Amino acid sequence: MENLTQKDVNKLNSNRGLKAILSKEPYNIERAIRYVDYERKLKKLQLELIKLQTWAIEKNERIIVIFEGRDAAGKGGAIRRITERINPRHMRIVALPKPNEDERTQWYFQRYVERFPKAGEMVFFDRSWYNRAVVEPVNGFCTEKEYNVFMNQVNDFERMILESGIRLVKIYMSITKREQAKRFNDIKNDPLKQWKMTPVDEKAQELWDDYTGFKRTMFSKTNTVVSPWKVIRANRKTIARVNVINHILKSIPYDKNIKV
Repeated sequence: MENLTQKDVNKLNSNRGLKAILSKEPYNIERAIRYVDYERKLKKLQLELIKLQTWAIEKNERIIVIFEGRDAAGKGGAIRRITERINPRHMRIVALPKPNEDERTQWYFQRYVERFPKAGEMVFFDRSWYNRAVVEPVNGFCTEKEYNVFMNQVNDFERMILESGIRLVKIYMSITKREQAKRFNDIKNDPLKQWKMTPVDEKAQELWDDYTGFKRTMFSKTNTVVSPWKVIRANRKTIARVNVINHILKSIPYDKNIKV
């Protein structure tokens, strides 16, 4: 690569830079520089997340951040970057399995409400009650009546959440069909990641257009003034993670001058 500035050289001569150069073959200097920049941005943003959490603890705030998006959109990776530096005693990550027999007889929202935050706590939902808006109807996991009841109740449900004093941030991570196919292929060929593939994932490409239809309906009915969605373009994981954190920080009026 030509025209390297002294600033670029300094980045590459750092521990982060050397790690970025050697982590993947063939070596790519431009990619390594981008990664060093990303790591620096991430560190600054993670410090702000610590301030946000400290403020939430001191003020007894309750915060929910929900992550939706297609399979392999990077929801889990974004949540890991958000939570890796904050105090684990005051936050939880919730990724619920399919409901058991008892839960199927309950009010649909009940098992989510049971995981809501207490005072001073942040809860991150890796998929949420919006399973019923997209994943369940696409895959036949709910009836048409159950879907319609959910769509009729969800805005009132979120209004009650907000009126109770809980702060709610809704994030949708968006990737292209081509990028999803690439990520699925990477997962299938990596022994450390193969466990991530589920039967639902296997059908995701085939059902792409069905997902798109239900997703559009979800946005049209639940992207409200009081509880809006934030769509994050996620084809580039590093950029998406930075944008996700920036959105969370902008959505919650924490004290940026708080001492940590």
